Amino acid sequence: MNQSLPIRQPCPPGACNCGREELLDNAQADHRILLLTRNEEKRMLERLENLESLEHLYRMQQRMEQQLGIRLSVEPGYNEVRSMRGIQVLIDEQPGLCRKTRQAIPTAIRRSLEKRPEIAYSLLNAHDLLRDT
Repeated sequence: MNQSLPIRQPCPPGACNCGREELLDNAQADHRILLLTRNEEKRMLERLENLESLEHLYRMQQRMEQQLGIRLSVEPGYNEVRSMRGIQVLIDEQPGLCRKTRQAIPTAIRRSLEKRPEIAYSLLNAHDLLRDT
């Protein structure tokens, strides 16, 4: 018996503009993002909130792109970085990615950086912002 993988349930009408229905209608589109069910989303956000190192963050970025097609960029902002809000967490536009998930991912990463500031320092150092200190 051939069972299909579970896909994300639709958002309430008017609550999101993710384009889930258009994505389902297009046979050539990348449907990996629809595999992110609410339970899987919670697990992903929990992992992002409990990062152990900068390398762990990079691995999570790779896995998110490979498994779900989510392209994520975490880098220091253009101006000086005085707090975790100065670190930019950008997610590429992607049909099917829920608005709430798009907001929750940067929040989870910033919480992780606040819990473990050494990850933020490593990120800054990786971009040569702490080379003279």
